[in-house]
Parts: sequence; structure tokens; C-alpha cells
Amino acid sequence: MTGIKYVAFDVHKSTISVAALNLEGKLMTQAVIQTEASAIRDFLRGISGSVHLVFEEGCNAQWLFELARPLVAELIVCNAKHSSSVGNKSDRLDALKLAQYLRAGLLKAVFHGSLQTQTLKQLAHNYDSITSDTTRCMNRVKSLYRGRAIACSGMDVYYSRNRKDWLEKLTEEGIRLRAEFLYKQLDHLRPLRRDAKKAMLKEARRHTAFKRLCSIHGLGPIRVAQIIASVGSPNRFRTKRQFWAYCGFAVVTRSSADYEFRGSRLERRPKSTQTRGLNREFNHRLKQVFKGAALEALKEESIREIYTRLQSKGVRPEMARLTIARKLAAVTLHVWKSGEEFDEKKLTKIVA
Repeated sequence: MTGIKYVAFDVHKSTISVAALNLEGKLMTQAVIQTEASAIRDFLRGISGSVHLVFEEGCNAQWLFELARPLVAELIVCNAKHSSSVGNKSDRLDALKLAQYLRAGLLKAVFHGSLQTQTLKQLAHNYDSITSDTTRCMNRVKSLYRGRAIACSGMDVYYSRNRKDWLEKLTEEGIRLRAEFLYKQLDHLRPLRRDAKKAMLKEARRHTAFKRLCSIHGLGPIRVAQIIASVGSPNRFRTKRQFWAYCGFAVVTRSSADYEFRGSRLERRPKSTQTRGLNREFNHRLKQVFKGAALEALKEESIREIYTRLQSKGVRPEMARLTIARKLAAVTLHVWKSGEEFDEKKLTKIVA
């Protein structure tokens, strides 16, 4: 197929550096176009043959994915870490190297969800950011009191009914004025957080898997909404081990010089693989969700029995909770993919 073109975009705020190679790897064209929908469409439509396009994951990757997908034969959105290289760097070189990696088949695609979950994904981002802003504001309020040796444990310091008494404890005028502004900020953020939660859950309930996943131990409506928003489709993962890696629960090992010659015979070295811990590239929201679900699930007798059995075998508490989180992730993937209802009796069988 001589008509294949390997095209790479190095995307920036206002410009895109483009490099295009033919099937033999010869550079056909290099150009700079505007980061605008019309310019991108015109450029891709002007390339003859079967276009294979690649660009790196970034803030406008989803927009560019939806724009370019109908115009090309193949589209890969890759992780910037996997396409980085040493040596000289410029926009033209970055685009050229990316096109060469695409032609050589050295790039792994980053998943971009279907339009069915895009609304929920944005609402989940919205809820997470407002929750983070609310927590940050609450921490700043407490830091003012703790910085002056005023005990403020619990939630009483945030309640509006006792706010006057708390402000009177701050004798410095500047600190008191700062606290008043922080309280005003908190008063605006709390209603926004409630509204963001309602909007996210309303959208999440439209998905058929929502009710089934809510029945799993430790997974409430908010966690289920975050899972659906982050994963999009469970069919992305062929096995639970792939899902564990995405959640940050995969064990990463390292070994070297595994074999040696003894005489003329090749044998494996009698040493165990060195364990280095969990994988470092993962979805941070999902890891937080399943770790929190593991703590919540310990209230259930069946989960508590597994946790107690692990500890009786000498497993440290944090590792036992990690095991529970892995089990919940495996159960979630199974229930979601199979369409079955969650059955507590099958818990051990599902995760085995």
C-alpha cells in the first residue's frame, strides 16, 4: 500500500508542527499550521492516500481526537513519556521523531472514551476540583487557629452558628480579616460542591452499570460515578491484571542476568525476582477510590474475615488493605463486564 502516510502533530497553544512520512520513511512534508479546527481539517483532507496520525496526550487531546478521527484511517494519541528522546529538541524535530516512531510501530495508544461518558467525565472533574478547593479552604481556616495555638479539632470551627465566637479568638486584626475572607469563600464553595455532586450523580444514574456497581461492598454512588467516568468502558481491559495496573495496584519487578552457562548448558540463576513495589503510572482518582472503598468495605463481615485471615498469616495491615482494594477492583471489573449482579458468595471465586 504505497498510499500510506504517517503524519505527526506536535501540538501547541496556537500552532501545530507537522511532519509526514511515506511508506518508505521518506519525509514528504513539514509544515506549521494554526491550532484551529478549519486549518486542521484542510490539512488532513489535502493529504492523499491512507493517513495514519499521531499526537501526544495533552490538554486539548480530546478535542483534537474528536476532530481528526473521522478524517484519518488510524489515529493514535500517545503518552509523551513514551515518545520522548535524547538529543536536540525543537518543534520540527519532535514532529519528525514522532512520525518515525509511528511508522516503526513503537507507540502505544492512550485510551480516549466514547461520547457516552464525556459528560460524566467532565462532571466528575468538576466535582473533584470543587471538592479539592473546599478542602484546601478548610485547611487554611484551621491553619490560622493552629498557628496561634488555638485548638480547633473537629468541624465546629466551620459552622456559621459559632463563627463569631471563633473569630473573637483571633486577636490580631490582619489574621481575623483573613479568616473572614476564608469563611466567605467556604460559604460559596459548599453549595457549589453540593450542586456539583447532584449533577454528577444525575448523569451517572443514566448508565446501566451504575446500580449494579453500587451494590459492591465499599462502593457508594460517588465512587461508582468516579469509576465510570475514569474507565469509560470495561472492555478496555482484557483481564483484571491490566485493570490493576491502571488503578496503580500492579506489582513491578526487576531482574537482570537471569541465565548463565554452566559448562555448555544454559541454566536459570537460582535467585528470586526482586520486587520493587507498585507501578508508578496509574489513574490517581481510581487508586484513591478503591483504597477508600477498601476501608469502607471492612465494615462488612465477609471482607473483614478476609482482612483478618491475611493478618493472621503475617501480612502487614497496609498490605492487607491493598489486597482488599485489589479484590474490589477485580470484582468491579467482573460485574461491569459480565452484566451480572454482585453476589457476595462468589466474592472469593471472582477474584481467584
